[in-house]
Amino acid sequence: MLCVDPQFRKNPAVPDAVVVEAPAKLNLYLRILGKRADGFHELESVMTTIGLYDTLRFTANDSGSLELECHDAGRPVGGAGSPPESPPNGPTNLIWRAAQLLRDATGCAAGAKIELWKRIPIAAGLAGGSSDAAATLFGLNRLWKLNASSQLLHDLASQLGSDIPFFLCGATTALCQGRGEIITPLSLPAGLSVVVARPATGLSTAEVFRHCRPEPGTGGGQQLAAALSTGRLQAAAGHMHNTLQEAAFRLNADVLQLRDAFSQLPFVGHLMSGSGTSYFGLCHNRNEAARLAGRLRALGVGAVFVAQTRP
Repeated sequence: MLCVDPQFRKNPAVPDAVVVEAPAKLNLYLRILGKRADGFHELESVMTTIGLYDTLRFTANDSGSLELECHDAGRPVGGAGSPPESPPNGPTNLIWRAAQLLRDATGCAAGAKIELWKRIPIAAGLAGGSSDAAATLFGLNRLWKLNASSQLLHDLASQLGSDIPFFLCGATTALCQGRGEIITPLSLPAGLSVVVARPATGLSTAEVFRHCRPEPGTGGGQQLAAALSTGRLQAAAGHMHNTLQEAAFRLNADVLQLRDAFSQLPFVGHLMSGSGTSYFGLCHNRNEAARLAGRLRALGVGAVFVAQTRP
């Protein structure tokens, strides 16, 4: 779910700008069911956004061209280790591709300057790139006054990547099926506390998918959501699952080290997010999360921060 920051909207220095905060996500459940004929994977996932954001500012220009500037906004508050890497500024960036796709689909000839302040680590399974792409479709639709329908934006998001439609669905938590484009919003308790750790190394999503072993069968995501919706955290933890985790363990020893470190601490449940390398633990409350985050930092496992799911 994307939100326009009112602080930026009131800034008189940029009256023709739209500013969007793009949140990171965690996969509370991810089962890869098999490969589809179109080359994508059939999946079942429960995704939820957390309070870690990239910020994008879209400003109109008269040149008819696209301009993208990426800035490192630093690591999350309370984190440790290296800050997020800067993504590319050119046409290979998902932001640029989303902007161009929106122009092509609507026949728009307008230009824009796009500025990104990056906080979400890349190659970390937190979907920062996907969230930024969704924010671009949302923000430029407003900036250029295109009035593109929600369905069109959803269809364009699906063309760009499997995670991207989730960020345009209007819900902070959802069950995602198909290749990710079939979205059922879920209602979960606000403010679930998590500890997220990310090592200095990353993983290629494509490489992890190439090494994963699909697992037929569905229903685990619904069971997890049902347990969380009634506050049964321990029961929910029993349904947490990620098919991609075993492949990530084989490809990156740092993820395996994180699994071992989390296993030594009293988290309600713990799991790798997406294709890694980020790993997270579910806690009973924020005080417990802060305490366990401190113990992880003492182990030197990488960047560690406390976050909460969004209402």
